[in-house]
Amino acid sequence: MKLILAPFLLLFGVTILAEDRPPNFILIFVDDMGWMDLSCQGSDFYQTPHIDRLASEGIRFTDGYAACAVCSPTRAAVQTGRHPHRLGVTDSIRSRFQRGSLGTPESTPSEYVGSPKRKLLCPPNPFWMEHEEITIAEALHENSYQTAYIGKWHLGDPDWFPEHQGYVENRGGCDYGQPPSYFDPFNQPKGRHETLREGIYKLPGRNPGEYLTAREADEAVALIEQWKDEPFFIQLSHYAVHTPIQATDEMAAKYKDSPGATQKNAKYAAMVQSVDDSTGKLLAALEKHGIDDNTVILFTSDNGGLDNKNNPTDNAPLRSGKGYAYEGGIRVPFIVRWPGEIPAGAVSNAPVTSVDIFPTFLDLAGVEKKKGHQVDGLSLAEHLKSGGKVRIDREDLIWHFPHYRHPPGPYSILRKGDWKLIKWWEGGHELYDLKNDLSEENNLAPESPETVKNLDDWLVQLLEKSEAKFPRPNPQYQALKN
Repeated sequence: MKLILAPFLLLFGVTILAEDRPPNFILIFVDDMGWMDLSCQGSDFYQTPHIDRLASEGIRFTDGYAACAVCSPTRAAVQTGRHPHRLGVTDSIRSRFQRGSLGTPESTPSEYVGSPKRKLLCPPNPFWMEHEEITIAEALHENSYQTAYIGKWHLGDPDWFPEHQGYVENRGGCDYGQPPSYFDPFNQPKGRHETLREGIYKLPGRNPGEYLTAREADEAVALIEQWKDEPFFIQLSHYAVHTPIQATDEMAAKYKDSPGATQKNAKYAAMVQSVDDSTGKLLAALEKHGIDDNTVILFTSDNGGLDNKNNPTDNAPLRSGKGYAYEGGIRVPFIVRWPGEIPAGAVSNAPVTSVDIFPTFLDLAGVEKKKGHQVDGLSLAEHLKSGGKVRIDREDLIWHFPHYRHPPGPYSILRKGDWKLIKWWEGGHELYDLKNDLSEENNLAPESPETVKNLDDWLVQLLEKSEAKFPRPNPQYQALKN
């Protein structure tokens, strides 16, 4: 670790030389950013020089994954290092404005749910991530880190907001799945629910018309200034690039006359650029205060890009997009930079996922997880420091989405080596060789029954071991059918 300019720190009455100070962490967590939404990932449309710099000065993963194809489960996985299905958060959590007059119930639902028109009953999705879960912020704060959450949270009602989950500072984290508006004061004056009319929690308006991503960046820079002499963890969880697709006219105009081959939405491109501009502000602040070399930055997304017939983005060559079991729904940018510790310009094709962030940060900080605490992710520390040369000791990744969102219904996924199996719980499988068929065009399941059976058996074993709840036959459906 390189020498930091600050002469010393006082922690618990003990003098610690600055060169022994643990690293800072900044997690830049974008909402709905697709695998192809960066120029360093191959886009010929989006302009992302600052994020590209993270890749050129760190390591870029070609096979980075979100823990789910929708947001709340991945967000819970990032906080805890645990599979969404182990947590029970397996679908997007409904915000208060989406629940009408229900308000905050006394307890989260426990009964299976379903419709007589559907074959399966599905496990209920909770209204929050339980307090009993140990978050990355709690683990680091207990070890002398300052902690802050900026932007989208989407993991429960007010009693479960970030300040109740280990974050010293919360600026914008609430139950919203998307902002009422991207422009200050970030509200809908005539919104149907009081929360929409109020705006974004703990991010009050200050400059009418100011763009939300720029405001989030300013909040992060202010905290870097405040905490420059002590270890900190900041999660900058941008509301962008989620809908509503809103951008300043000036920035969108930059993209109108030069569309890419398939990516063409100028407003969306401007939203991507706003995230890149934010990243540039962070880098400048770290350099200004002499802590750039002692700060780990990890950049990723909560799920794949929203791709509805190439709008607002296009995930090609990946198939489909947000919400779907295909690569476009779960494969995301995943970049890590730590100058002097992670070799610059490294590229790794090792499959990594959201659950790996928790154990990686704790490992790099020298913090041990609590005895008996089950974490599903793996530390990437040695892999990162070796520039991807040290192997990650894992053979497979799993996903579990036991809900109806798109045909043919609930699904689970196993990636084992280059094989990818999609198990549809209503029946049937899809099997792809990702090494030779990244676009998932050739379903090999019909011609590979033995491989399908072996992978399916292994997938179910892994899900059972990690406490997944499975869909069940719906007796009402059978009665209606008969």
